[in-house]
Amino acid sequence: MKTAYRLFVGLAIFYAIVDVIYYKVGGEALGITGIALAACFASLVGFYLWFSDKRQGMLPEDNLEGEIADSAGELGFYSPHSWWPLPLGLSACAMGLGLVLGWWLTVIALGSLIISILGFVLEYEGPTASSSHH
Repeated sequence: MKTAYRLFVGLAIFYAIVDVIYYKVGGEALGITGIALAACFASLVGFYLWFSDKRQGMLPEDNLEGEIADSAGELGFYSPHSWWPLPLGLSACAMGLGLVLGWWLTVIALGSLIISILGFVLEYEGPTASSSHH
C-alpha cells in the first residue's frame, strides 16, 4: 500500500505542476480544468490509500519477507449463474440511447435499470434465497 499511495500522491503533484506550466504557457480553460481535476482525483485516491494503509498496518504484499500464502483467505461469494448482468447492461444501453432518441425511452430505461440493479444486488436475499444458493 505504501507504494500505491506514494504513486498516486506523486501523480497528483506531477499533475499540479503540469497544470501550472500549462496555465503559464497560455493553455485553454478546458485543459487547465481537466488537468486540475486529474490532480484532484489522483490526490483523492492517494489519500484513500494512505488512510487505509494507516488503519490496516503492514499488509502481506508490503512485507519483503512475505510468502504468497500469507494473503490467502476467503475472497467472498461470486454467483456462478446470475442472469442479472444481462438486463442490467441492456437497461444501461437503453438509457444511453434514450438520451439521444428521447426522454420517453430514458424514463422507461431508468425504471428497467432500477429493477435490474435491485435484482442484481438482492439476488440472494429474501425467503427463497436459501433454496437458490447452492
